[in-house]
Formats: sequence, structure tokens, C-alpha cells
Amino acid sequence: MFTGLIQALGTVKALGGDRFEIQILPDGAAQIMADLAIGDSVAVDGVCLTVEIILEQGFVATASPETLKRTILGEAVERAGRVNIETSLRVGSKIGGHFVTGHVDSIGSLDKSVQTAQAWEMWFTHNRANEDTWWENVAPCLVPKGSIAVNGISLTIAECDRQGHWFKVAVIPHTYAETNLIYLKSGNWVNLEGDVLGKYVQRFISYQNPAQNPPITNDFLAEHGYL
Repeated sequence: MFTGLIQALGTVKALGGDRFEIQILPDGAAQIMADLAIGDSVAVDGVCLTVEIILEQGFVATASPETLKRTILGEAVERAGRVNIETSLRVGSKIGGHFVTGHVDSIGSLDKSVQTAQAWEMWFTHNRANEDTWWENVAPCLVPKGSIAVNGISLTIAECDRQGHWFKVAVIPHTYAETNLIYLKSGNWVNLEGDVLGKYVQRFISYQNPAQNPPITNDFLAEHGYL
């Protein structure tokens, strides 16, 4: 379990097959490596990986075929790009973001990024290679003012269309500068994870038995004082 608050940036190097070496950049290495242990979970661009070998300034992990298929972990290697790093949530730690599981739902694309006086406004949408997982896992969880993890970063959805084709986030300067959002260009792919609480609500509603429970509609909510 993670919170989506990025602690450091790193790089990913393929070691062959499904093994990867993650190196932490010097600015954040001390925080990540301080108590890192074999078996720990670390989110790399929002992908939960298990530490198998500890290096002087990083670690080695194995990614499953499903992870490589559903995420941009392999693309990060090809681009030699920066990845966001966060160690798992400790009991008693502050939760400044939202609950992030590290299980990526789909890949999205940066449509455009616009700098404003107070923030960076960034629009994300689906891409043709991953439309099925977008519509199944991401679109239903897009709620204005709801939470979403983009490359493991906890962000608040500022706007989204009702059909779920796109969403917009407003990123404060600190988050923009301290994560790999600063390196993104239009068309770049990102890992997306919807709010886990929203997923359970969606699943519960979709599996209601009409014979036992009435469907949850606006009329039902109004009758019971929710509207």
C-alpha cells in the first residue's frame, strides 16, 4: 500500500528477461535506502515491485508478464527516462495523498500540458493500444474532485467528461518539479490507477441482485434522503 507521495526519482535498467535494476538518483537515495530490506514493496512509476537484491544506491526486482503488459515499465527502459519512487506505507505514517495499491489499471497518454499562474494543468486520455483496459478500469472511476494515481503520483481530478474519454488535473509547482511529470511531452504514456474505494463501490453496485435489492438510482437516493 502506498500514498502517491513521491520520495525520489530513479532510472530503470533491463537485466534481461523480466528482471530490472532500479537506481535511485542521488537527491533521494538516502531516504529510500535508509531502511530498505529484501522483500519490501516499492512503487516504481506506480508499479508495485518487490525488492530482491539491494544495491548501493538501488535494488533489483522482477516484473511479471502481466505487469509488463499492463504498464509502461518496459517503455521507461527504452526511453532511459526518470521513474517515480515511493516506498510502502508504514503503520502510523501520515497519509497525505490517497490509498494507492501499486496495481496499475491501464496506460493513458498525456494530451496536453498548460502552465498557469498557480499550477500546471494536464489533460490525459486513452490510447489505441490500451482502450479496453481504459474503458473497463479507468473511465468508471473518473469523478470530479476524485483521486487518481498518474505514474504513482496522487492527483485530484479537476475535470472529466461524462463519457470518460479524458480527465484533467491541476499540478502544483512542487509536485511538477519533484516528479517525472516535468519530463512528460504530449503523446507520452503514463501508468494509471483509479481510486480503490471507487472500484469497490462500482463492483458492489454492478453485482446487486434486483430480486433482493432495488437498483440504486437517483429516485432511490432521493427517497432515502441522499439527494
